[in-house]
Parts: sequence; structure tokens; C-alpha cells
Amino acid sequence: MFEWLSQNIGSIIICLILVAVVTAIIIYKIKQKRAGKSSCGCGCSNCALNGKCHQK
Repeated sequence: MFEWLSQNIGSIIICLILVAVVTAIIIYKIKQKRAGKSSCGCGCSNCALNGKCHQK
């Protein structure tokens, strides 16, 4: 088992880093959604779908 770990340590580290990055992005997006911020960042007043995507 230790031999397998030593042979694949690079792949394991890269996978762990990718999982951490994806998790951080998901948490950031959830916090933005709870704060009521838009995902596009430009606001709804100039949007072509103004009033269609958010219920008031």
C-alpha cells in the first residue's frame, strides 16, 4: 500500500487541490446567493431579463 501511495503521490495531491478549489468555489457561490447577489455582477436594472429571473 505504501508503495502505491509513493508512486501516485503527485496525482493524489493534484486531486486534493482540485477538490479544495471546487469546494471553495461552491461555498463562495452559496454565500453570494444567500446574500442576494447576482451571479453576473452587473445588476438587474440593465438586464434583458429584468424581472423575469427574480421573484419580488
